[in-house]
Amino acid sequence: MTRKQKRGLLIGGGVATLAIALILVLFALKDSIVFFHTPSDIVEKHVPPGQRIRLGGLVEKGSVIRGQGTTIKFKVTDTLKDIPVTFTGVLPDLFREGQGVVTEGVLDGHGGFKADTVLAKHDENYMPRDVAKALEAKGVKLGASAHPDQMKAEMP
Repeated sequence: MTRKQKRGLLIGGGVATLAIALILVLFALKDSIVFFHTPSDIVEKHVPPGQRIRLGGLVEKGSVIRGQGTTIKFKVTDTLKDIPVTFTGVLPDLFREGQGVVTEGVLDGHGGFKADTVLAKHDENYMPRDVAKALEAKGVKLGASAHPDQMKAEMP
């Protein structure tokens, strides 16, 4: 074998080894790659209690109960199933009933979720001013919620 062939063989073997390692890592993490699980996903996948996950969905209307101190109880729903969540801490400013939320924590053994982090999602219709202008220049019609200036004018 010539030097060039040996080098090619070494590089090919290294690339193959890295590819196999990447496939094994992705296979091991296939359930963890999801940004969050909905309440229906958790029921269907039979997620065991004590496993750390992200739970996402909407804060069910009428479900927010403020306890003593900074403890808050609410339900996260995907309109098919709901899961009661308990959180102790300061909620984000965008947290409200009917709004999207992603919580991080663990499932307890009683069908509830103990969150240690709550992330409130902003309105999906919001769009940065520059992007809205660029789309309008191309002839795309946007709703009023895509314009921050119009939203301020419409607010009482």
